[in-house]
Amino acid sequence: MSAGLWKPRVFRNIRRPDADIVRTLGEQGVATVSESQNRTGMMLPYMRPIYPHAKVSGVAITVSCQPGDNLMIHAAMETVRKGDILVVTTTSESTDGMFGDLLGTSCQTHGVAGLIIDAGIRDTTDLTSMQFPVWARAISAQGTVKATAGSVNVPVVCAGTIVNPGDVIVADNDGVVVVPRGRAAEVAKLSAQRIAKEEQSRARLKNGELGLDFYGLRAKLKDLGVEYIDEEV
Repeated sequence: MSAGLWKPRVFRNIRRPDADIVRTLGEQGVATVSESQNRTGMMLPYMRPIYPHAKVSGVAITVSCQPGDNLMIHAAMETVRKGDILVVTTTSESTDGMFGDLLGTSCQTHGVAGLIIDAGIRDTTDLTSMQFPVWARAISAQGTVKATAGSVNVPVVCAGTIVNPGDVIVADNDGVVVVPRGRAAEVAKLSAQRIAKEEQSRARLKNGELGLDFYGLRAKLKDLGVEYIDEEV
């Protein structure tokens, strides 16, 4: 789209997936959900939680900002509902501290479940004490302004992954994964099946069986030309 056709917009209303499905995906966790949707949807691994064992799932409210400018995060607060997650990106790479404890207080007051931001944050001690879960690109006290228009609830790319408003965000110590809104129920079902299968495998491993045997990997090693030698080395 040419610059002349681009216009900053705030979409106040989005379609949201079923809340029970969002909650279930959060309980299933990032690793299981990612594997269940064919290892897709993972944000780049530099997105880390600001405190250990942080965990959240919710519906994406997407925010596109100019670097070093948090105006549109404030604009997004008018569109949120309880359980939403702010997904903030910038139009070019930025590590400036665009979010701090004051915005965190506003988020908690309005029921925002967490923040995913491909930029910097500040006031991490306060945000941690508030137990407001944040996954960020960087931590920086570098200040920002409120001067440039952007957009809310438009498709964005956050940490290498496309996020549409209304998609499900699952985040924990393993990172952040995005589940497309239209696939949320399907992925939750596939994740439940995967968990059940892993429980069976875990029980077999505890009984002393080798993955080489019950995964059928001996045949694969043979096909790959791996030679077993019994002599001591």
